[in-house]
Amino acid sequence: MKEETQYRCQSCGYGARKWLGRCPDCGEWGSFVEERQPREKRRSRAVPAGALPVELKAIEGESGERFPTGISELDRVLGGGVVKGSLVLIGGDPGIGKSTLILQASQSLADLAGPVLYVSGEESAAQVKLRADRLGVRAAGLYFLAETSLENIEHQAEHLAPRVLVIDSIQTVYLADLESAPGSVSQVRECGARLMMLAKGKGIATFLVGHVTKEGALAGPRVLEHLVDSVLYFEGESHHAHRILRAVKNRFGSTNEIGIFEMTDRGLLEVKNPSSFFLAERPQGVTGSVIIPGVEGTRPLLLELQALVAPANFGSPRRTVLGADYNRVCLLLAVLEKRAGFPLQTQDVFINVAGGAKITEPAADLGLIIAAASSYTNQPVSPDAVVLGEVGLTGEVRAVSGFEVRLREAAALGFQTAIVPAKNLSDGVAAPLSCHGVATVEEAINLLLG
Repeated sequence: MKEETQYRCQSCGYGARKWLGRCPDCGEWGSFVEERQPREKRRSRAVPAGALPVELKAIEGESGERFPTGISELDRVLGGGVVKGSLVLIGGDPGIGKSTLILQASQSLADLAGPVLYVSGEESAAQVKLRADRLGVRAAGLYFLAETSLENIEHQAEHLAPRVLVIDSIQTVYLADLESAPGSVSQVRECGARLMMLAKGKGIATFLVGHVTKEGALAGPRVLEHLVDSVLYFEGESHHAHRILRAVKNRFGSTNEIGIFEMTDRGLLEVKNPSSFFLAERPQGVTGSVIIPGVEGTRPLLLELQALVAPANFGSPRRTVLGADYNRVCLLLAVLEKRAGFPLQTQDVFINVAGGAKITEPAADLGLIIAAASSYTNQPVSPDAVVLGEVGLTGEVRAVSGFEVRLREAAALGFQTAIVPAKNLSDGVAAPLSCHGVATVEEAINLLLG
């Protein structure tokens, strides 16, 4: 049996017979590493027995068995709990709290579901024990294993027969049959496939912790994301206490749900009322501050949009955006200048979503325009008003979805007035607070700022 040498890109998994300085697929420089794999003789493949087509309507549906994790925010993102035999990939920046979250979930799962095997390839037993003591993790059915060899992990999993298996992290696990280093494309791909077969064959719910690249994507081949059932991203800023868990792929639930946590010295705490959390330090009676009722999945979320408009000191005005889409902000500022007559070509504009949150939905368009207009005219918006609506290029204000849910959340937090698209009011919706419908950007500015 001869060895076959090939080169593979660490970023996207593209393979080549010779080393390349730049990957022709993803464009990354210096990402090719050498891999040597045994070349086997071709064998005739036998047709597997029983592989026959079946009429779709004759197939009996099966509902996967779910069990709660004990953390309601995590259950929300997973779609109601952990499914038996599922494979979940959790990614996030270093130090964001991935290991803390999965260790806290492991304790709850050990108490509620049965034995949990926590495998760490990066930390020793003493290090994990120190974190567990700090978090108050003392579950009887939680077992720890410091191991990086996948063969040994599989052996211990078959011997212990846990209901939940945690691998922290997938980049440290390796197969001895492959000569490439742990964390390489071939190692991550093969280890992920083996763990998938273990999860599906034994019915073990498996969590994989993965690293992210400097661009914010999960490290390793994209095929790993296709193998797993769910891909969760743990987001947040190091200088902010809150963390957001977001699903970008979920075969057992919606990908629109988010879970919100607060990082403390006792670990991650669930944020039951995120709107109050983000508005806790909101200033009163200042210009450039607008509250917008957003929706993430089924959860309404009130956020504060801040804008600062100041004269430009140089020929080209600056546009700085934090927490929103830069291109969309530039588009909305152009609408404000063209349709409402604000000379922003001589002004620096700074946009910020307070609290380190992020907003991407079009329903925040009108709030962003009002915040910029408020800062430019130096007139504050009423502190008991919320603003929502999508804005088009002609300056029209379009209707938004989830209208009643947004307004109920605003009314629950004490807001009394809402500036909304006129189309939403024409549908005959019973609003829980006083609503003023507007059809254009000019109407909204005149109504709020005179």
